[in-house]
This record gives sequence, C-alpha cells and structure tokens, in this order.
Amino acid sequence: MSEQKNPERPDDEPHGDNAQDEAVPAQRDDTGEVIATRRGMFGADNGGDTTGYGGLVRTVRLPGATPRPYGGPGAEGGYGDFDEIADELEGALDEQGLVPENVIEKTVVDRGELTFHIEREYLPTVARTLRDDPALRFELCTGVSGVHFPGDKGRELHAVYHLRSITHNRLIRLEVSAPDADPHIPSLVAVYPTNDWHERETYDFFGLVFDGHPALTRIMMPDDWQGFPQRKDYPLGGIPVEYKGAQIPAPDQRRSYS
Repeated sequence: MSEQKNPERPDDEPHGDNAQDEAVPAQRDDTGEVIATRRGMFGADNGGDTTGYGGLVRTVRLPGATPRPYGGPGAEGGYGDFDEIADELEGALDEQGLVPENVIEKTVVDRGELTFHIEREYLPTVARTLRDDPALRFELCTGVSGVHFPGDKGRELHAVYHLRSITHNRLIRLEVSAPDADPHIPSLVAVYPTNDWHERETYDFFGLVFDGHPALTRIMMPDDWQGFPQRKDYPLGGIPVEYKGAQIPAPDQRRSYS
C-alpha cells in the first residue's frame, strides 16, 4: 500500500521525531568561553524562580575570536565584507600609530553579525575612526545597550553599540567590557550625539559610568533610587498589583515551584 502524502505539508518539512529538533533555534557549538552555568528559566538562585522550570540547566558561553576569513555579505572564496571592514579599520588605526592588536581585543563573527571587542580606553578613537574614514563611514550609532554577566569575572559589565553605515549599507557592533569594581567607560556623546539619552539609560539600569558625558543622571528611576534594576544580582522584589479586586504579590513573594 503506497504512503499517502499530506498535500498541505511539503515533503521537505520536518516531521516526526526530528520536528522538535528542527523547530528550535540553532545552538552555538562547543567553542568559545564558558562563563557560567544557569539553572532555571531566568537563573534566579534566591528562591525567586516561580516559573516551574527550576530543573533547567544551561551553559552560558560567550563566542570566542573568529579566525580569518570572516566572510560576510558578498563573500567570495571566504573573503567578504566583514574582512574588508576589518582590514580598513586595522589599517586606519595603524596610520594613527596604534597597534591594532592592542586596540581590538578580539573580532567575533557570530550568527551573521560582526562584532569588534574594543579595549575601553580606545573606544572614542575607534568610534571616530569608524565614523570619519571614507572607506568605513559608520555615520550612525543607534544606541548603547548594557549587559551584565556576573560570571564573567573581571569584565562583568558590557556595553554594546550598534553602528550603521548609510554610505556603504553595512552594520557592525562594538562591544566594551568593564569590571563591577571599576564600571567606567568613555562616553561617545562627542562622537555620536544621539547616544546622550542612551548612555543615561544604560547608566540608570546597569550602573555603567560613561566618563565625559555632559549630564550623566538617571533617566527612568528616581534620583535617590538605590541600585541598578537590570543587573542580574538585583533583587527581584516588586510592588503587589491589584487586579479586579485581587492582590497579585510581588515576584519574590509568589509560590516557588523549584
């Protein structure tokens, strides 16, 4: 008896035992740097995980440096736009009397994105070079985001910048790290004025201090607020919410399933 096919499902669509494997996002390989092991849905270790997923265990791994060629759009023989950007940046730094290896901690290509990890004291120089060099022309910075990795010892706080070249239609990222004990990063407001409020928000939520910012004050939380709410070590806490006459307790006061 011949197998009947479902006309609504293409033959190449995963089904059966492999359907679930094909449906989840692609995982990074085993390379890179392990910085922590996360347990539960959000990694809470103070009894605040009320999701019911306390049994989940996941390795937190940061991607390592990518070897040449980097590839990217328009890659031919492995050499692509990412290699061209890296070559131009390294050449421009060399022309300024800087050693690229001392400025760029590592270059990472991960999930189709190019990221330059920059030593924090060189951040303004790199940003200005990326903006002004005719072969690069990254005229627009769409903001800075903070990230907190408590397990990344000595560089727990990260700042991530997304840069766009309107001239060349390209996107890259810059990433800078700082330790909890010295959370200072140079401000880029003088290079990209639109970062003014973005740096204030990142300071407000993560405690990153952007040296040289014209008015680094809180932008969301009250001026006398204690702590930085989006750090991973910040207490979950909260304010009970009233909903149709019922009181929903704060997250750290709800029933725990783990």
